[in-house]
Amino acid sequence: MLFNSFEFILFLPLVVIGYYVIPHKYKWLWLLLNSYFFYSIHEPVLMILLLASTITDYFCGLKMENTTVKFKKLYLLLSLTINLGMLFVFKYLTFFTSSVNDLFTFFGLEISDQETAGSYNFNKILLPIGISFYTFQTLSYTIDIYRGKIKPEKHFGIFALYVAFFPQLVAGPIERASRLIPQLKQKLQTNIINIKKGLILVAWGYFLKVVVADRLGVYVDMAFSDPDSPHGLSLILGAFFFCFQIYFDFSAYTSIAIGIAKIIGIELMQNFDRPFFAVTVRDFWQRWHISFMTWLKDYLYTSIGGSKGSRLKTLRNIFILFFIVGLWHGANWTFVLWGILNAILLILEIGTSSFRSKLFKKMGLKKRVIELIGWAFGVSYMVTTLVFFRSPSIEHAMIYLKNMFQFKSLHVNILGNYFELFLCLALIIAVQTVHYFKGNDKIYELVINQAKYKRWSLYLGYVFIIVLFAINRQNTFIYFQF
Repeated sequence: MLFNSFEFILFLPLVVIGYYVIPHKYKWLWLLLNSYFFYSIHEPVLMILLLASTITDYFCGLKMENTTVKFKKLYLLLSLTINLGMLFVFKYLTFFTSSVNDLFTFFGLEISDQETAGSYNFNKILLPIGISFYTFQTLSYTIDIYRGKIKPEKHFGIFALYVAFFPQLVAGPIERASRLIPQLKQKLQTNIINIKKGLILVAWGYFLKVVVADRLGVYVDMAFSDPDSPHGLSLILGAFFFCFQIYFDFSAYTSIAIGIAKIIGIELMQNFDRPFFAVTVRDFWQRWHISFMTWLKDYLYTSIGGSKGSRLKTLRNIFILFFIVGLWHGANWTFVLWGILNAILLILEIGTSSFRSKLFKKMGLKKRVIELIGWAFGVSYMVTTLVFFRSPSIEHAMIYLKNMFQFKSLHVNILGNYFELFLCLALIIAVQTVHYFKGNDKIYELVINQAKYKRWSLYLGYVFIIVLFAINRQNTFIYFQF
């Protein structure tokens, strides 16, 4: 079920009203049933994988509590094998087999399509929505139990709700058990201020999605559909718009998820901290998709050595980390290459930090000027590398990049509508201005502290903008595919 669908607009009020009306001891059951309904309404068969992951990690968690180190490792291995095995089969098996076939073909060992099809029909494998998110969430639970950081949850229903909590089930934030499970158990204290904050965050998320991100997407789709275009400026603008489309689209989902949770008294972690105001690559990745990047840091990066040891090992670990970042986003070499390019830039940034500091000092550049240079370079690099993220193939991306820098004309109005073009630019500036002053998590302060007549003016203005400028199509959120 999409957040921006009419069925969800009917579903959400019923869930919230029911949650506030029913007795506390049944609230978990109400949320669990509605979370399962939310997830399975279009593809009920996908519940099998969600339940398999839930049952596996509940069982492994309980078994790890009072056993020897040897058996703890076995139960952790069981959890890792089943969860990552399902993720591999349903998300990466087709990619892996086609890549192996391409490798064999390169060395003259071609495998016929009939031979492959005789054993498997990979094209019929369905990618379960949100599998990357809930797999990582359940794995953090078993790993934390193994490390002795948390105790296993005895109540199966509460644990199942932790895995399937519908606001963040399919696209995060990726929550930790130590943070979310206690909140799912606590007795609800009605807080009108938090309800208002939650509603404002939900409204802001809808604005970002249906007014801004989807509008940018129209131009982006047009630009990327014609990578051979002789109009380089239009391709540059398409890549630039995509940077903000994916940011506003994903942060829209996060705002809606956090807002819904806040309405029922649950606090989810922030996923963004004004990433496009970062002045270094490292700074950007500390601000972007925070729940995912901190997960990788805590459970992958530190496990392979992190920043300990020699400089060479640290750089190797960064490369591995961003290889996984790219692969997690999709079973395509475009995502892998995008991750590798980001790893290379971060490695260069770390490796040249001392040299650059001496150079800037010698040049007499002030800190603000250095930060401005870093910001401009970072945005330019993101615009360029995200071409691989958006393109269906590496060949498509290379053609797009090649033609981006061929300025045979100044034509940018590929939509044939200058009003839409300037509206896109104006909306980017407006949203970034709001984020600059209020961040991604304090949007409600623009409304909630205003006088009553100003608040209602803002509410009416919001309705007017949604009615007038919303893109009339139910586009899925970009991160649903990951």
